[in-house]
Amino acid sequence: MLWFSFQNGKAQEVIHVITHNRETVVTDPSTGAKSYRRWGIFPTANVPVRKIIMHVNFGCPDTMRCADWDYSDRISIRRKGGVNGASQDYEIGRMLTPYGGAFGKDWHFEWALDVTDFSLLLRDSVEIDYNHTGYEPNIDRGWAITVDFEIIKGQPAYNPIAIQKIYDSHFKYGDTSTPIEKTLAPVSFLANPKAQFARLRLVQTGHGMDKPDGCAEFCTKYRELWYDGKLIEKKDVWKQCGDNSLYPQAGTWLIDRAYWCPGNLMQPDIFNLAVKKGATHTIDVNMQDYTSPSPSAYWNITAYLIQYEKPQNALDVAVEDVIVPSSKAIYKRQNPSGANPKIVVKNEGSTIIQSLKIQYGTVGFEKKVHDWTGQLLPFQSKIIELPNTIDFKRVKNRFHVELLKPNGNKDGYLLDNTLAVNFDSPPVHDSLVVFSFFTNNQPEHNAYSLKNSAGKIIFEKKLGAFQANTEYRDTFRLAPDAYEFTLIDTARNGLEFWFNSKGGRGVARFLNNKGEMLKAVESDFGSIWTYNFVVGGTPNPIKSAYSIGLFPTRTRDKTTLDYFSNKPEDVIVRLVTDSPTAKTIADNKIVEEHHYTQLKEGVFTYDLKRYPKGRFYLKVIVNGEEKFNKRVRYNE
Repeated sequence: MLWFSFQNGKAQEVIHVITHNRETVVTDPSTGAKSYRRWGIFPTANVPVRKIIMHVNFGCPDTMRCADWDYSDRISIRRKGGVNGASQDYEIGRMLTPYGGAFGKDWHFEWALDVTDFSLLLRDSVEIDYNHTGYEPNIDRGWAITVDFEIIKGQPAYNPIAIQKIYDSHFKYGDTSTPIEKTLAPVSFLANPKAQFARLRLVQTGHGMDKPDGCAEFCTKYRELWYDGKLIEKKDVWKQCGDNSLYPQAGTWLIDRAYWCPGNLMQPDIFNLAVKKGATHTIDVNMQDYTSPSPSAYWNITAYLIQYEKPQNALDVAVEDVIVPSSKAIYKRQNPSGANPKIVVKNEGSTIIQSLKIQYGTVGFEKKVHDWTGQLLPFQSKIIELPNTIDFKRVKNRFHVELLKPNGNKDGYLLDNTLAVNFDSPPVHDSLVVFSFFTNNQPEHNAYSLKNSAGKIIFEKKLGAFQANTEYRDTFRLAPDAYEFTLIDTARNGLEFWFNSKGGRGVARFLNNKGEMLKAVESDFGSIWTYNFVVGGTPNPIKSAYSIGLFPTRTRDKTTLDYFSNKPEDVIVRLVTDSPTAKTIADNKIVEEHHYTQLKEGVFTYDLKRYPKGRFYLKVIVNGEEKFNKRVRYNE
């Protein structure tokens, strides 16, 4: 696939190499891993490559439902140079699969990863291996996976010289018979005479669940990185998951983990290291001391060292991405938005950038200009927030940004100074908006605020303002502007989470002055839920909208369905078995079916005590279309 983008009349050529195209991926329970190896034809070695972005798209297979478990998958270069090429085995990406048990057939999500550091290897014929791990049933569940390499041709920001593997193993942790300080040993390398710097690209995730600490997946430990005997970084290898871009998921998606979250294409830690040409340098990764009485923990660590020549240009800035406004799934927590664009800018040159002129705006509207000042170091990326509201039409829109005059001078490479992205228009509401909030059993964790486009808080309710199982209604009378509403949960488990049954379930909705729903809060939101909207102009028409919840989804007797819609419609509720022995989706049986005629709002309780223990799906079908599907665990 070939296309062009243009900067000052010059074309930037982009090609796509798709190695896996909606490949159906399932486990092999007999071995715990299954490889899906496919070839791609990449540019030849003499073709200059500016950047390579690997896109990984997940969906549900055509004949199966989405898979269930959070497994660690490895995307690697296995061979290059044709079928007789030598084995390579370079891990270029690590995917932690999501809990997909509640995803519908039309669900899909895309992640992206910059793999330009592997440009020396992604040349000519390359065999890419997607290795899927796990032991779950493989007959009725799996993933439809696409791996797409977006290759932007052009002058490299800095020419790669050599790449070598530093670490690539599962390093036992807490096991006195195999101490990690011995297996995760220092590694030395010889600096190439042409190299000005070396880049360490490090990916690390913790797994296993020792007793009593839950290591390595659920225990916080620190990592040290030493270079030539000097400590250059010390940090906790830990990741908070409550703000995961992919939410909600069926399992324990929001529980913090050892540097990863379910539904996560790992982004590497990058260290740019000064080298002395022809000298020997040493890299040493050390983990916090830890001993387990029943060891099972390990750290999955892969690291590569890429040596580079000096940057091609002194002044070279690039716009890497637009976070707001954007239609990308990875940014859905912040979009659609009506104000304060956010862009990602990178310094690809050798000089510190202290000023930039940024021209931006929606295509078809007047351009805006922002004079940015600050400090952007070589190789550093930074999120820059731009002022003003975002212009839009009530259809699809396109946002354009251009970087001009770094440090008041001409950029050395102009072709990546511009970027245009698609975005959806934010909702437009009348000046009167009502927020309806029914608290759960733990409202001490909740607070919310409403800000205008200038960032000023115009309404807030702080922690401690709410009683349990109580309804609150706040009416906002708003002037024309763009607004951001933020609801937080300090326990990072939203208004409901199946694993926190004692917390109960809270419900929140935005309504108009007629009581019609404008927006429903997804109760299982984790740490934070944000809603951006605009007041001014003609409000969006009221459409069919649904707020449907089920709680508890892990029960020893009953579960309760909460249903709300904007108009009466015919509704069917089905309870369907989720049998591990089912060979196809159709083999799962409907054990209950309830018909509700012209239902607009209601609360319904279903008793599961007459069934043997197991897993079920509760599905809500409105006028023949499935609107809700959630798994229920009974007596498990």
